[in-house]
Amino acid sequence: MFKIKPIPSDRLPTLLRLMPKAELHMHIEGSLEPELMFALAKRNGLTMPYADVEALRGAYVFDNLQDFLDIYHQGTLVLRTEQDFYDMTTAYLTRAAADNVVHTEIFFDTQTHTGHGLSTEVVINGLHRACVDAQATLGVSAVLILCFLRHLSEAEAFECLEQAEPFLDKLVGVGLASSEQGNPPEKFARVFAKARALGLRAVAHAGEEGPPAYIWSALDDLKVERIDHGVQAMNDPLLMARLVKDKIPLTVCPLSNLKLRVFPTLAEHNLGRLLDAGIVATVNSDDPAYFGGYINQNFTETFEALGLGAPQAYQLARHSFEASFITDARKAQFIDRLNTTFESFN
Repeated sequence: MFKIKPIPSDRLPTLLRLMPKAELHMHIEGSLEPELMFALAKRNGLTMPYADVEALRGAYVFDNLQDFLDIYHQGTLVLRTEQDFYDMTTAYLTRAAADNVVHTEIFFDTQTHTGHGLSTEVVINGLHRACVDAQATLGVSAVLILCFLRHLSEAEAFECLEQAEPFLDKLVGVGLASSEQGNPPEKFARVFAKARALGLRAVAHAGEEGPPAYIWSALDDLKVERIDHGVQAMNDPLLMARLVKDKIPLTVCPLSNLKLRVFPTLAEHNLGRLLDAGIVATVNSDDPAYFGGYINQNFTETFEALGLGAPQAYQLARHSFEASFITDARKAQFIDRLNTTFESFN
């Protein structure tokens, strides 16, 4: 077992920033910063319903997930061309590289954009081209996970998957996102079965606002390999036991949970308790442009609020590689880099 040497508390933020990490739960449309949103609107001859960047930022006050989704979808209207998707993704990957993210598995959806009259090809090609270029220019590996919107129908999800089939070589998996309440995972069991038959990996949002039963359903009906969020699992001891036994990762997003009032304060977040229970938890940023922080800010603010230290930092970073959809050889390489960072840090 890798031994973690003591790290002074005043040096911990630096360690959190420097350690290599993977990000496994980040919606690319949720990384669209107001400045770029206004720039794309201008490029595409569109008018924003806000006077300026600060007025838009001031609207980012949410009482729940649906409040956020309403303004989030408004922001996606500025995305009109392949270059728009490329520029948005490149902006995120540049920011991720600065946070020492060495691998990221990016969520996106096509249903929002096809609903605006765009083609699946435009969306996926723009995103994928940015991922390819990021490997060459930033040293960041990036892959794409297509999310179905759970507030829409099963038929629409099948249509989405069919439209994406010509681009399967540009995808690594499928996921399930959008309004959780009232849209249980089993609604999409047949779509996920088809996606898995096509060779795609499977993840799903469950147990953020929804109950532990949604996590059970994601595991049993969708047969997912990771649970996105999953923080409500703490309310079901049998589920916790299963997650530990089967080493099912949870992609936790602390600042998102705070912004959407899943937890009243960051000090009440259960990330530390999840780790103590043996859960393969990871830290991620979800929709960083809206929730006030990219991955390093999630780490530093959560660690300060919960009093976590170097052992938990190592756990979370190592989990992020172990839970990723990269080869075992690549996982080993990244974990070696992580070990070297901790060994040489002083």
